Amino acid sequence: MDELADKTTAQHAPARVAVAGAQTVRIKLALTKWEREQARRLRRDVFCTEQGIFRDDDADDIDAVAMPIVAVLENADGSRDVVGTVRIHEPQPGLWHGSRLAVAQHARRIGSIGSGLIRLAVSTAHAHGCHTFLAQVQSQNAPLFRRLHWHTLSEIEIHGRPHHLMQADLAFYPPISDGDVGFLVGERGARP
Repeated sequence: MDELADKTTAQHAPARVAVAGAQTVRIKLALTKWEREQARRLRRDVFCTEQGIFRDDDADDIDAVAMPIVAVLENADGSRDVVGTVRIHEPQPGLWHGSRLAVAQHARRIGSIGSGLIRLAVSTAHAHGCHTFLAQVQSQNAPLFRRLHWHTLSEIEIHGRPHHLMQADLAFYPPISDGDVGFLVGERGARP
């Protein structure tokens, strides 16, 4: 019984693993309670603790309608950790927004997590009839988005920090309708 408890605890422990032991990172829709809880934990770690943008929690009304997406690190020992997240929502028919993109500090050296989250976010919305996909991007991250075929509509300030209101070029994001399965990313690049 203790062995089962230890394994369960290891699978759901906060992500503080050595990235070198990672087998894969799967980008997918957050469908389970555990994935959603871990995405919220990661957002608090990044936006409250690390960046100090919010005091105790970054939750808002959008969380009630948003579709969360996660990057799940699948370790060699079988444990899993959510190391990235983003959420998308549709405030008007065909108009989608992405927000709260976060990658755990220790996982930022794994290739393609941020860009994989962006890819699944926009491609999932595209599969749901998106004609315009927007995001308010922290200025330091705007170059990444430009490389991923986004352009700046305006420069704005949000929560006292410079941001870019950016729009994705949907021509570079073919619809993905199997986000529940998602895809793998990592140092060797994306794989189905």
